[in-house]
Amino acid sequence: MIGDVLLSTILCNNIKKAWPDACVHYMAYASTKAVLTGNPHIDKIVEFTDAERFNKKSLLKFFFKIRQENYDIVIDAYSKLESWSTVLFSGAKQRISYKKIGRNSLYTDLIDRDEIAKQTDEHHWGKAVLHRLALLDPLNLGIAYDPKPRLYIAEDEKKFAEELLKKSAIDTGLKTIMISVLGSSDNKSYPNAYMSKVLDLIAAGHRVNMLFNYHPEQHEQAVEIYENCKPRTREMIHLDVFGKSLREFIVLLSRCDMIVGNEGGAVNLAKALDKPSFVIFSPWIKKEAWATFEDGKFHQSVHLNDYKPELFEAKSEKELKSNSLKLYQYFK
Repeated sequence: MIGDVLLSTILCNNIKKAWPDACVHYMAYASTKAVLTGNPHIDKIVEFTDAERFNKKSLLKFFFKIRQENYDIVIDAYSKLESWSTVLFSGAKQRISYKKIGRNSLYTDLIDRDEIAKQTDEHHWGKAVLHRLALLDPLNLGIAYDPKPRLYIAEDEKKFAEELLKKSAIDTGLKTIMISVLGSSDNKSYPNAYMSKVLDLIAAGHRVNMLFNYHPEQHEQAVEIYENCKPRTREMIHLDVFGKSLREFIVLLSRCDMIVGNEGGAVNLAKALDKPSFVIFSPWIKKEAWATFEDGKFHQSVHLNDYKPELFEAKSEKELKSNSLKLYQYFK
């Protein structure tokens, strides 16, 4: 997922901070390459494509390429079948990952996520950040860790964003808010009618530009949210200004002043661009993990558990996920 790939770049950033001459490669799905582009702490992006995922011959060729790199260290922040196989073929002497039943023999150093969960997050970095930084501990880097992932925008990309806003007749003298109007799925999306009310509240107090972020297949839902808004609100929403690719979205987001809406990859991207955020969590997502860098001012979020903790007592993640649409209705 985009948020996971972006957040794991802090491993590269800190390794380069401690060892500037190290050669650092980052393996990720090809579809997420846009969040790695331009990162000066990554010497090479190793793309894992659908060809490798679904064709055994292509996968075997990929493993041989990995072996030929002669890696000294492999850090597996993913810890799933595809990364287990890659680690096995890598030949690296030091192999770091999380404790996981049935695969522990693959690694030389194992991090216990349950132990990290017990730690006090005094900096409000978020457990997702602490989990990843713990993967660096076996390397004894001898530095103060930098917890923040970052995105890098080239000058020609900045010009593209400016021209797009100008061509769309957007008043750049006003604040521009990116609205993460829908989550990646229904069980991660604040109800449409509720989201329209959030936008009406913004428009009632401020004259701003609002841009929508959503997947192309969610267009009808995005239009429904737009049409449910008051006329004044609709005047401020620019539905036609839309990133046609992940990289275009990142570049457009870099020109916005803040992000509001559903928790997900877009929010993580905004934080990596140092944009303020107001985030609405799905009832089944753990806020303590993904509410990163929250200070109650620059970054804020809400979770149903903040208001109705009794609904979460003795409930497993599986139960919460299956009932998330019902639980969303308790939000007021």
